Amino acid sequence: MKIFFSLALLIGLLISCSGNKKESQTLEYKVPTATNLPGNRLAEIHCSGCHLFVKPELLPRSSWQNDVLPSMGHRLGMYKGNLRPDSLFDNGRSGEVVKKANIFPERPLIARADWNKIVDYYLNNAPDTILPPKRANKIKMGLKHFKIKESGFSQTPALTTMVKILPENGGVVFADSKRNINSLTFLDKDLEKDIVLGLKTAPIHYYEKYDTIYLTTAGKNIFPNDVSDGALQKLFSKGTAGTYTSKEVIPNLQRPVNMAYGDLNNDGLEDVVACEYGNETGKLVWYENKGGDKYTMRTLDNRSGAISAVIKDANGDGLQDIFVLMAQGDEGVFYYQNQGDGTFTTKRLLSFLPLNGSQYIDLVDFNKDGLDDILYVCGDNADKTPILKEYHGIYIFLNDGDLNFKQSYFYHLNGAYKAMPRDYDLDGDLDIAAISFFPDYVGSPEESFVYLENKGDMKFEDYSFSEAINGRWIVMDAEDMDADGDIDLALGSFVYFLPLGDTTGLGQKWLSEGPSIIVLENTTK
Repeated sequence: MKIFFSLALLIGLLISCSGNKKESQTLEYKVPTATNLPGNRLAEIHCSGCHLFVKPELLPRSSWQNDVLPSMGHRLGMYKGNLRPDSLFDNGRSGEVVKKANIFPERPLIARADWNKIVDYYLNNAPDTILPPKRANKIKMGLKHFKIKESGFSQTPALTTMVKILPENGGVVFADSKRNINSLTFLDKDLEKDIVLGLKTAPIHYYEKYDTIYLTTAGKNIFPNDVSDGALQKLFSKGTAGTYTSKEVIPNLQRPVNMAYGDLNNDGLEDVVACEYGNETGKLVWYENKGGDKYTMRTLDNRSGAISAVIKDANGDGLQDIFVLMAQGDEGVFYYQNQGDGTFTTKRLLSFLPLNGSQYIDLVDFNKDGLDDILYVCGDNADKTPILKEYHGIYIFLNDGDLNFKQSYFYHLNGAYKAMPRDYDLDGDLDIAAISFFPDYVGSPEESFVYLENKGDMKFEDYSFSEAINGRWIVMDAEDMDADGDIDLALGSFVYFLPLGDTTGLGQKWLSEGPSIIVLENTTK
């Protein structure tokens, strides 16, 4: 199961690139001919053409057999009874979009004999079980720089899809998206309810400039779908307490999950980069601001999976470039270099396994050499392979000055979802605050939130707090909420479904009394 801004699509494993291309209507279909190649070579060919090769030993045999291989086969036109089942498609518009895109071809793309070799290769070489990774050191309990504050108001059960600290008034705004009931709640500086706005669609991103709020909504459904009913709206206060009017300025977004704002053509107007994740289909787009609330769409990539975008001038040429994390099968970080004429050239900076579950990136200078490094977070652990993975966590890739990035740090965090680097303790270096949506609830439930204090030379000490298990944190924001000169944190909880195999009782507790948000007030100053 994939949630609105994450849960990367793992069923793209080992698909042939041609599986996403619509078959020609003018060419006669030819039945694929079997090859003499062994299963390992066939797997490498059909995998590496689209993403990094996944070795059999990375998943237990049951995962390959029951979930991953059948899903991979569907992408290659391999169906039981040789007929494409209608169950592959959602009802209504979403299913029609996927059917038109030919994600699941009507006819086989490879010979059945070759597919059977691939299946046998994986099942014969996969382990029976994979033991969960063990934490090298226990996380220290207690946050010496933060005080936990919980709001007296929550949307129970909490389905928080967005949280944003409002430093100008010392409050917090968060969104909650239940079926057909979407709301935007403003809390005052004491975290008491101020205003609750009812909305038709699910808010996922909040950006405020001057007196205007730019609110992005994913659509009527936050869960995976291919319908383009998301939008960017402008909210204006009417002057009467608690009343707002809205204006849709960019309609028909295909389930957007992240937005970035910046002037990409140096015309003095702020443009928008939209990660329209969709589900089986999607796209990465920038919308050129023409003024007067008019925008023109410029496509950067027609693939699904864009999940996190950062706008920065990477080469010092005075033009804003775009860095994007892709999380849909072919996972990686991509650099879109601004050419100054409205076009961008693309360069892949980093590649990751489809099992990584890529979630988030940020660009910051960790080693103080004047170059932006990449903070990368992976840990989406839903869909087909919900086992704890030793490579989930927080990575730092250092920049050599030519946009070549080398891993210099890794912190293992099961189910990591987001990490925000800031100088939280005001000692002159960057610390990291991180949340996990899929922690090891049995062995290390405190992984839900981890504070990594920078000790220099790319060494960090990890801390958590006992109340971290009070919610299932999926969104986070960092700002100076109380204008005292240090950075505070806000965490948002999402408890629509319980942790797989949960024996702790936490899930039932969240459903009845878990908070929508909590604030970690920084006490450094």
